[in-house]
Amino acid sequence: MKRALVCGAGGFIGSHLVRRLKKDGYWVRGADLKRPDFSPGAADDFRILDLRKPEACAEAVRLEGGAVDEVFQLAADMGGMGFIHSAECEIMRNSALVNIHMIDQASAAGVKRYFFSSSACVYRDMAAGDAPLTEADAYPALPDNEYGWEKLYAERMAMAYGRRYGLAIRLARFQNCYGPEGTWRGGREKAPAALCRKIAEAKDGGTIEVWGDGTAMRAYTFVEDMVDGIIRLMNSNLENGVNIGRPEYVSVDELIGIIAKIAGKTIHLKHIAGPVGVKARNFTNDRIRSTGWESRFSLRDGLAATYPWIEAQVKANR
Repeated sequence: MKRALVCGAGGFIGSHLVRRLKKDGYWVRGADLKRPDFSPGAADDFRILDLRKPEACAEAVRLEGGAVDEVFQLAADMGGMGFIHSAECEIMRNSALVNIHMIDQASAAGVKRYFFSSSACVYRDMAAGDAPLTEADAYPALPDNEYGWEKLYAERMAMAYGRRYGLAIRLARFQNCYGPEGTWRGGREKAPAALCRKIAEAKDGGTIEVWGDGTAMRAYTFVEDMVDGIIRLMNSNLENGVNIGRPEYVSVDELIGIIAKIAGKTIHLKHIAGPVGVKARNFTNDRIRSTGWESRFSLRDGLAATYPWIEAQVKANR
């Protein structure tokens, strides 16, 4: 039986990953500042730990007589675009500390395989219609925000430790991920969850406010597809960054239209000033597809599973 540590197991993707690893026959330890809100008992062992501290990282990776076989490092100080733009210092400090101490303690403990969740934020701004970027196009580096710069540094650090200590390092660059059990309120939610919440709260024929002019282009990946990509990448021989994301691009206004149709509502839009991020992103997925990965959930199908869940949360918390 493989033994895995999932850092950030109290979060959205991390909690889904724990359940998938358990289904695949792993013994799983979870570590985070909090337990997951919706699946608190999924891990075999869950530790409430501040992974910004080296002693907490050491506790997380070590078992009696040895260490876990694999580390999945998803812990980060992160959120949607509003949070990324308003908490630059916290993001860079907290996430850097986690990443510095976790790779250091994992290598010292003799961990064999190490997964790091990087981000499409490592790439430059793009215009709609630009040629797709490959993973190598992250250099020369020009991330749009500090979150992306920290992720790029953490990638380099993980690779350096891998070279020196013989860890198999696997680096995933996530595109936007959404699905049930994700953060849906409080300021850290991503666009799909925030828009699902706004539409769930609105009356039929009502108006919601949207940051920007609604033309920014994005691709969104359903959480089950993302977790499958994580597993396939970890078990592969692919080194350096690997994009994981469904290549289905929509504008913000188009995204709202899909959600409104699922909700069965007519929704009017009021575009207001606010942080939007890059104009567009467009990436190749050839490397992750070489592992046999394919996105199974269209954006419409994924939102059809996500909107009712968020609608239920809105009703339950009125």
